[in-house]
Amino acid sequence: MSLDITQFPVLAQANTPEELRQLPQSLLPQLADELREFLLKSVGMSSGHFASGLGTVELTVALHYVYNTPFDRLVWDVGHQAYPHKILTGRRDRMPTIRQKGGLHPFPWREESEYDTFSVGHSGTSISAALAMAVAADKEQAGRKVVAVIGDGAMTGGMVFEAMNHAGDLHKDMLMVLNDNEMSISENVGALNNHLAQLMSGRFYTTIREGGKKVLKGMPVIKEMARRTEEHLKGMVVPGTLFEELGFNYIGPIDGHDVDALVETLRNMRSLKGPQVLHIMTKKGKGYEPAEKDPIGWHAVPKFDPSLFCKPATKPGKPSFSQVFGKWLCDIAAKDDKVLGITPAMREGSGMVEFSQKFPEQYFDAAIAEQHAVTLGAGFACEGYKPVVAIYSTFLQRGYDQLIHDVALQRLPVLFAIDRGGIVGADGPTHQGAFDLSYLRCVPNMVIMAPSDENECRQMLYTGYCYDQGPSAVRYPRGSATGAEQVEEMTAMAIGKGLVRRQGKQIAILNFGTTLAASLEAAETLDATVADMRFVKPLDEDLIRELAANHDLLVTVEENAIMGGAGSGVLEYLASQGICKPVLQIGLPDEFIKHGSPEEILTELKLDASGILEQIQNRLA
Repeated sequence: MSLDITQFPVLAQANTPEELRQLPQSLLPQLADELREFLLKSVGMSSGHFASGLGTVELTVALHYVYNTPFDRLVWDVGHQAYPHKILTGRRDRMPTIRQKGGLHPFPWREESEYDTFSVGHSGTSISAALAMAVAADKEQAGRKVVAVIGDGAMTGGMVFEAMNHAGDLHKDMLMVLNDNEMSISENVGALNNHLAQLMSGRFYTTIREGGKKVLKGMPVIKEMARRTEEHLKGMVVPGTLFEELGFNYIGPIDGHDVDALVETLRNMRSLKGPQVLHIMTKKGKGYEPAEKDPIGWHAVPKFDPSLFCKPATKPGKPSFSQVFGKWLCDIAAKDDKVLGITPAMREGSGMVEFSQKFPEQYFDAAIAEQHAVTLGAGFACEGYKPVVAIYSTFLQRGYDQLIHDVALQRLPVLFAIDRGGIVGADGPTHQGAFDLSYLRCVPNMVIMAPSDENECRQMLYTGYCYDQGPSAVRYPRGSATGAEQVEEMTAMAIGKGLVRRQGKQIAILNFGTTLAASLEAAETLDATVADMRFVKPLDEDLIRELAANHDLLVTVEENAIMGGAGSGVLEYLASQGICKPVLQIGLPDEFIKHGSPEEILTELKLDASGILEQIQNRLA
């Protein structure tokens, strides 16, 4: 189902940037209004990232109006804010399919459109990519311009400043647009600042500025006085000192919802030489009152009716694994003030809101800085605290060196609560937790646990809390748990011990994690033994030997990449013992898993009950 484009008369004339650039500038405010309304209705139909895109409507219109995309390169950071960009670049009619299987990708994606110059999903990558494109443009001498759009949240990541430091040194022509939707950074927005930004980005000002530098080159005292006068003038209205020190020319902040001011300023900045920063102030959720009031709650939304001004009520049901973790963290923190919770800017997603409110002195948000978050945990462990780093599987990849060098090498007791392990669904390949068992399993001193239900998750978290011989990890998936009863009393499990859940014949299924229910269902047809292995490292070697001795075929099942995963660990152990036994590994294939609902993906990959049964039967045949 698509929207009736006749309801959007100006937007109907701008299906591509080429068409957009044919419009008179006087129509751009109306275009922005229609684009925002179209975005509101299309996300209501499809679900998806919402508030960020509402805040970048005018910026997106202005960028495509001023710059000759796709010849000029436009790089988005993360991509949450890029829905308006997709609408204006030939994908308008497919917007209701976004994040759905076979539909539009949730983020800018090179394979999807020539306007998506860099595939994204993780934070802080835009400046590095844009810098490389700027260097390439300089080498080619083709007159190509390069723009990176980054939000103030992503500016908390160290990679951004590494790239800016390099860009300032190389001094290539590029523009960094800082989309600032947090008023705490700067309150200097208004007519005076918009006028000053246009003045300082204009050719006359920059010509005089650069000419003055040459004239005053031999007069250092006067040159320094002129520099200080300029910085004093700018300092009265702009917080640009940091960017200037990194070698960028800073303009702003200006109103990011004034499309005419954006167009004029961007036109001026397009011809400037060297690295530039344009600081714009926007409101996340702009134009939709509920999202303006609660931009975090409306960051991503399910399907909803915009006319109701509320999200659909969630039906009471099973808790999510994130909620199970959050409750456990509160329970344990109430008993032990040495417990510290650390998150890299994922408080809501990781289930830590209640913990942050009840135990503010024990809560640390490290911002979008996974490397720092991991080493912060290591430092706390050195001082006798009990750090719990709550982090998504896909984001722990970004702190891998710190996990090895700062935590595991020193055998520091840091507990990693790894959320979104396995298939996450609609966010696609940038967010699937496909690799954590593989990249953790090879690290010495690690204990890795994979619960099959919420009670095991709770007990494993407690096991990790009690374990003081090195780091430990509990890995659990996104979404609702299984409905298993949670035992309030917490008991530490025996490290490296699994449990036989069903006794059968001939075939033994060694299950790792929440695929247990599917494995048990498949086992009913096969009359197979099912072991809940619980520990990926160390493996229950006694149980593996016993199962190998009494069955004709071993089957490992995991929601992780087959390559290097838990099943590979079983094979390595059997080989080390000289045990020759047929083994079927069931898990994620050697490819990046596309977006779709978790149920659709698990069915397609044959990781649901019928798929597991089919794979085993094919092997037996």
